[in-house]
Amino acid sequence: MVDQKLKRRALHRAKIIRGQLDGLINAIDKEVYCTHLLEQSLSIQRSLKSLNAFLLENHLRSHVKHQMHHKGGEDRAVKELIRVYMLSNKS
Repeated sequence: MVDQKLKRRALHRAKIIRGQLDGLINAIDKEVYCTHLLEQSLSIQRSLKSLNAFLLENHLRSHVKHQMHHKGGEDRAVKELIRVYMLSNKS
């Protein structure tokens, strides 16, 4: 079950990122100076990293904690975390 408070926080953050991305798209369309575009893009990347950290923390505190208390869940939790780790290190 998803904690509704955490869900609202994650949705709020994602909507902020969507707004940032819309702003970047508009700035590109208006041919804003390149360094300003890069600053906006980097800001979006930082926001995404922050959202990723929030989502990972939520997963660890809820799903992984639950999996560790059930037989066979440990392997699943480890595999999930390794998959996320590998994705996070792809360039």
